[in-house]
Amino acid sequence: MKTRIAAALIAATALAAPAMAQRAPATVAIVINTDRIYRDCNACRTAQTQLQSQVTALRTRQQTLEGQLRPEGQAIQTAVNALAGKQPDAALQNRVKAFQQKQDQANQELQRGQQNIQSIQANVVRQINERLQPVINQVMTQKGANLAVDEGSTLAHSQATDATNDVLAALNTALPAVSLTPLPQQAQPQQQTPQGR
Repeated sequence: MKTRIAAALIAATALAAPAMAQRAPATVAIVINTDRIYRDCNACRTAQTQLQSQVTALRTRQQTLEGQLRPEGQAIQTAVNALAGKQPDAALQNRVKAFQQKQDQANQELQRGQQNIQSIQANVVRQINERLQPVINQVMTQKGANLAVDEGSTLAHSQATDATNDVLAALNTALPAVSLTPLPQQAQPQQQTPQGR
């Protein structure tokens, strides 16, 4: 009896295995060079040019601030060195404090500028990604593919599977431009203060 049940289970398993294997469709893959997409899409190139001008402006501002602060810092250092280890008077101490405040303000300004540029870059990438995935799905459907792979993840592929030009053309249509604004700030929940009775 046990032998018949075991034989029946083995036979059922043997019949089910080919049926399961037939259910999975054959893989039809397309390959996409996403580095090229992010570099060459029309909106990407425009954004890169505009971001580069903001980076250049921030560098220029940094050089200007350094040029303004350097002579004052050197003058203060000369005055401190002239004391030969003696305690600086109140006027020199005030100059040092005022200079440090100017340095702090300059550093904060530059840091805000850098954070702003990084936020704009992140927002540009977010906008591209929002449009890129539907475009890839569209190209997959057009080509009858059920798998899309980034070119950087492949060891080798034939040129016939490369769909980068199709994705690039579709993305240029779907995303003619991007907004060069910082990422939207998440709404901060307002803390509720307990009301007095």
